[in-house]
Amino acid sequence: MHTKLYGESQHQQTLTPAQAADILGLSKGTLEVWRSTGRYNLPFIKMGRYVRYRLSDINAFIESRTYCNTTQARLAGGAV
Repeated sequence: MHTKLYGESQHQQTLTPAQAADILGLSKGTLEVWRSTGRYNLPFIKMGRYVRYRLSDINAFIESRTYCNTTQARLAGGAV
């Protein structure tokens, strides 16, 4: 279920880790590792024991890792 931050627009929907992982094509466990190690700059929201991701942050993460060729990715420091 998508939840919405109070008073925020539609693009600020929040996702569970399972939903975020599904969008990214990853396992939920991979996101857990990324959160704990800080491997990638993917913001998350921590509310007590619950973790949520903003859909806009997921989309920005995807855009920041989108390249036209492998040389471009390599120069940017992305895994090829």
